[in-house]
Amino acid sequence: MEHTDILTAVSAVHAIVAMYGTGYILYRFAKPFMENKKGAVRIGITYFAIMLLLYLVPVEINTFAAYSLGVLSAFLAMCRIDRRNYKQKTFIAATFFSLHWLSEYMTRIITDAIYNIKAVSDAFYIPERRPVAKILIFGGVELLDTVIGFALLGISVRYIVKTYIYKREDMSIKEMFMLMVPSITGMTGYGILIQYQTSSGMSWMEPIYGLYNGLAFLHFGISIITIVVMTVLFQNFKARQEEKLQNELLATQVDSIERHIGQVESLYREIRGIRHDMANHILTLERLYAGNHVKEAMDYGEELKASLSRMAGEIKSGNPVTDVILQGLKNEAEKRQICFRSDFYYPTGTNINAFDVSVILNNALQNAMENIMRFPLHSAEKREAPYISVLSYHRNNAYIIEISNSFTGNLQWDEEQGLPVSSKEKTEGHGHGQTHGHGQTHGHGLANIRRVARKYSGEIAIELRDAEFRLSIMLMME
Repeated sequence: MEHTDILTAVSAVHAIVAMYGTGYILYRFAKPFMENKKGAVRIGITYFAIMLLLYLVPVEINTFAAYSLGVLSAFLAMCRIDRRNYKQKTFIAATFFSLHWLSEYMTRIITDAIYNIKAVSDAFYIPERRPVAKILIFGGVELLDTVIGFALLGISVRYIVKTYIYKREDMSIKEMFMLMVPSITGMTGYGILIQYQTSSGMSWMEPIYGLYNGLAFLHFGISIITIVVMTVLFQNFKARQEEKLQNELLATQVDSIERHIGQVESLYREIRGIRHDMANHILTLERLYAGNHVKEAMDYGEELKASLSRMAGEIKSGNPVTDVILQGLKNEAEKRQICFRSDFYYPTGTNINAFDVSVILNNALQNAMENIMRFPLHSAEKREAPYISVLSYHRNNAYIIEISNSFTGNLQWDEEQGLPVSSKEKTEGHGHGQTHGHGQTHGHGLANIRRVARKYSGEIAIELRDAEFRLSIMLMME
């Protein structure tokens, strides 16, 4: 076999190994973001298959177009395997394309520098040199090219995957463009440098060409670092937001605990009072029956039974925590002449925590009460009394809570959070809402509810129709 055939074979092996390795790194990049972990391997296979096909088909196609088709095919495979969060998949594809392109050209600059070393150049380019030396040099440089290229791309991808904490969270359009700006900037700079090299015939001007390669290498390296650092900074920002929301949720939970303790203490005082008087009640009943005052004894017993019933509470939801919350809100509603209807039950025997449900009920019912007090029904609208309704049901493994209240105000939406805020909250300039009782805000209340719902892979939905505000909360049960 001629040494030129061996060089061609080594070049082909290098190209195929590079395609396979790049496909594997792309698979490792996309896998943590996918729900279907096993199906994620098809992303890498798709990229490798397309690139191999383009390599073997005897049709001239430039490298940029080939890489574009390969990454586009992998992106479509991602969307096919996991049909959600397409903006995040766009970020993954664009970032990988840019990192691969930039790392490959950094590697190419290094290998070009090796070939420009006089000893290597003489051994490889002078025809009289032995073919074995040429084969060894070529194979060694191709191996080095593969190792450096995989190292640059693999380390960048690994660091992004490691620092990207919220992989399952939906990415907004603003977040997608913010994270893609470094990739776009890096590729734009690359395009300008390559166009300048081509138009200036720089390959014939060795000193300038060496300086150009140094600047290009620096630009590509800074671009890769910027892509990674931008992702890290974005995740740190998200983590701070998460911590802030956790603190707000914790404050809400502490407030709920304080109210629960107050309600339980009140109940305990009533129990102590009734227990203290129980001997007197029993003695009174015995005397009535002994005196043959049966009717009076029965009336006295009914009154005692009603008193015990009021103390124990009318609502039985299947959990003492939710019983206390619902009973407290019912009592408050009745004092304000608001009709309170409850068909709520707690999903016992599931993974849903009673305290998380208490956060939902406290926030939602307090918001409902505040809405009614802020927007009372006008005389023409008083066809029925103001009301609050809470019910729950499940469909398959979805547990749904619906809380409705009469509502005559107007909704304005916080575009950033995707949640409604009242006109009063907007005009008073508190961003997320006017502070109300118990130190909460209307906007924070809905944000806390949504946060609990997402903890159980659920979501909230808001409807406003026929003078009624309805909040639906879905939690997925295990």
